[in-house]
Amino acid sequence: MRWISSLVIAFATYSRIPMPPVEWSEENRRYALCFFPLVGLAVGADMALWLWLCGLLGIQGFLRGAVAATLPILITGGIHMDGFMDTCDAMASWQPMEKRLEILKDSHIGAFAALGCGVYLLLSAGLYSECALRDAPALAACFLLSRAMSGYFSIALPPARPGGMLAGFSATAAGKTVKITCALYFFVACLLIGRRAYFVLPAALGVAVYAKRFCMKYFGGITGDLAGWFLQMNELFCVSAVVLGGKLL
Repeated sequence: MRWISSLVIAFATYSRIPMPPVEWSEENRRYALCFFPLVGLAVGADMALWLWLCGLLGIQGFLRGAVAATLPILITGGIHMDGFMDTCDAMASWQPMEKRLEILKDSHIGAFAALGCGVYLLLSAGLYSECALRDAPALAACFLLSRAMSGYFSIALPPARPGGMLAGFSATAAGKTVKITCALYFFVACLLIGRRAYFVLPAALGVAVYAKRFCMKYFGGITGDLAGWFLQMNELFCVSAVVLGGKLL
């Protein structure tokens, strides 16, 4: 029952998929991050359904890409894109670390957040417009992979803001179990990607190396917003690698 409650809490936190009510106790939250990557499979399943409908109805080009780019936001409620946008604003401020952390907490949207979101969605729409149903397993793997790596980072890096939501999850999480589970998800994602792993894995690992340095240098650790930024960046580069790999293989 505890594992089921952790699963429900993970989906209730990181998606807008309706979940039954459970007690948000420390014990129930302990393994929530273990199930976080499964939200990526839900996104991948919806992406596959949309690409199947596109093939059935002959939908091509921009419409296919635009809808596909919005699906992850609709399913997750934009929680990760919110972190990406806050990070854009924080970095554009050119302020000291303490001020950047304050900007991450600010609920208001700045010009650079809007610009960053617009550029991200435009690039995503362009990439997804090049995808078809045959790409669905590799795309689902990208959503799984990005969340597995984000979950691992959330435990492995020190919290930059001890009072934040992510710090609360990390403090109650079974750290070793979360790391092992995320590593298993990573392995499953590699199997789903198939031959395109030659392109996707270097992209994912390259983003991870940069993100670790970025978070520690500019923020002194990880926060929920930075985990969201990392997830979004990882997803964008992995999807780019899927599209590139599909054209070269």
